[in-house]
Amino acid sequence: MLAGLFLAAGLVLSAMLGTTAWVKIKNSQFVNVKGSARKNIKSDLAIWTATFNVQAATLLEAQQKLRDDREKVKAFLDGAGMTNHFFKSISIEEVHATFQNEETNRDDSGWKIVSSQEKNVGYKLKQSVEVRSAEVDRVEQLDSDSTALVEQGVLLTTDAPKYIYTQAAEAKIEMLAEATKDARMRAEQIAGQGRRGLAGLNSADMGVFQIAPLHSSDTSGEGMNDTSSLDKTITAVVTATFLLK
Repeated sequence: MLAGLFLAAGLVLSAMLGTTAWVKIKNSQFVNVKGSARKNIKSDLAIWTATFNVQAATLLEAQQKLRDDREKVKAFLDGAGMTNHFFKSISIEEVHATFQNEETNRDDSGWKIVSSQEKNVGYKLKQSVEVRSAEVDRVEQLDSDSTALVEQGVLLTTDAPKYIYTQAAEAKIEMLAEATKDARMRAEQIAGQGRRGLAGLNSADMGVFQIAPLHSSDTSGEGMNDTSSLDKTITAVVTATFLLK
C-alpha cells in the first residue's frame, strides 16, 4: 500500500508540474530559448617558434658562434621547404660569476676576513626564429625533425606549434544563423506544448564562441580559442526570444 501511495503521489505531482508549465506557455506572450550550432574544423595555419643560444668569453666570439648556428638553422628550414620564416632580434646578456677572497688579519689571531667580488666571465646571446605555414602537417613534422639541429651542436629549444583557423570569422557568421535556426526549432516545440505558435523573433543575444580541441568538453565563460590542437570544434550559442501567437 505504501509503495502505491508514493506512486500515486508522484503521478499527481508530475501532472501538476506539467499543467503549470502548460499554463505558463499558454498565458505568456514570449518564449525564451537557447540554440546552438557546432562545426568541426581543421586548422589552416601553423606557427612554430624555436630559440637558439650561445655563450662565449667575449662578445665577438659569441656573435660569431650565433652567426654559425643561425646559418645551420636557416639551412635546416630551407631544406624542409619552410621558406616563410624570419629571425627575431638578438638578446645579449652578460654572464657574471662571484669569487671569494680570504685574508688573515695582521695579529695572526686566526680569524679571517672574507670578501666577494663579481666579475664578468662572458656573454650569452639568444635569438628566435618563427615559421608560419599553411602546410600544417609539415610544421608538425618539422617540430619532430628539429632534433637534427641539436645533433649539430645547436642549443635549440622549441615551443609547441600553434594551430590557427583563419576562417573563424566567416564560420561564426554562418554558425550564428544555424544556432538561431536551432533556437527557433526548440521554441516551436515548447510553444506547441501550450497549443501556441510563433509570431516571430523578438530578440537574440549572441553568446561567446568556443573553439576547443576536437571531442573536448572544455568551455570558458569568456570564450575559448584553442591553438594547441590541429583539429577543433567551434560552438556557437544564441539566446533568442520569440513572440507567441
